[in-house]
Amino acid sequence: MAKIPVSVLIPAKNEEANLPACLESVARADEVFVVDSQSGDRSIAIAQAYGAQVVQFHFNGRWPKKKNWSLDTLPFRNEWVLIVDCDERIPPDLWDEIAAAIQQEQYSGYYINRRVYFLGTWIRHGGKYPDWNLRLFRHRQGRYENLHTEEIRNTGDNEVHEHVILQGAVGYLKQDMDHIDFRDLYHWLERHNRYSNWEARVYYNLLSGMQEGGTIGANLLGDAVQRKRFLKKIWVRLPFKPLLRFVLFYILQFGFLDGKAGYVYARLLSQYEYQIGVKLYELQRFGGQLNTAPESLKAASTAQLETVQPSSESI
Repeated sequence: MAKIPVSVLIPAKNEEANLPACLESVARADEVFVVDSQSGDRSIAIAQAYGAQVVQFHFNGRWPKKKNWSLDTLPFRNEWVLIVDCDERIPPDLWDEIAAAIQQEQYSGYYINRRVYFLGTWIRHGGKYPDWNLRLFRHRQGRYENLHTEEIRNTGDNEVHEHVILQGAVGYLKQDMDHIDFRDLYHWLERHNRYSNWEARVYYNLLSGMQEGGTIGANLLGDAVQRKRFLKKIWVRLPFKPLLRFVLFYILQFGFLDGKAGYVYARLLSQYEYQIGVKLYELQRFGGQLNTAPESLKAASTAQLETVQPSSESI
């Protein structure tokens, strides 16, 4: 079967469980780059076994993060790039549609809808579907927005919830991609602990009136992503958000129709919202910084440490 002239970009770190299925699903692409962050498992060997080009990304704690760095740096030989996370799969029908879509001159990019699977169940309700993501675009014309969260530690080196700003018209593909994480709930919780650091800073920026320059912006009359961003500006100001998150997902948006998996997902999202809330409080308490303490406490702690250290004469 002829290769499709698309370059696939897969950001990775310690993804040996997910990479085989992901790489199998993108085998129709003309080239595949796996941009790795010094994985300690078999990720690199797996990527090379499937014929992917492996490039190492060394994060310096500042902007840009991994995807934008890759878009700026990698020697793509195709005009079109497809961004695929390790826990995502591109089904054959979607590849057929992609092959036809990139022949259309009027569009510079396409939104792809995503089916999210959790505990083996497709989460069709709770606002998780449709889930539009701008993943296929002419690589010279698109870059991820900067939401000014890079000063917060422990958020990871990859753009996760940032969206692509594209120069040119955007279309929508009909076929879905699949989000299926083969790792266990430990990794879901670990990942969302990092995400909550990021989300807390986004909430903080919204509440402090940070300007939207360099972002997709919030627009009630815009596309699906811009409408969601507009609603978030209202959401951050609401009380009792952990409870509201559960009620919204599980009851008002019919998450209960997804059975036990839907209930567990709703409870975890409520917990996630609580994590965001307490980290937001920490940011507000300490001037926009996480993992810190007032200077008076730091000084007292330092003084106490000095009093308990033995002098050289007592040794």
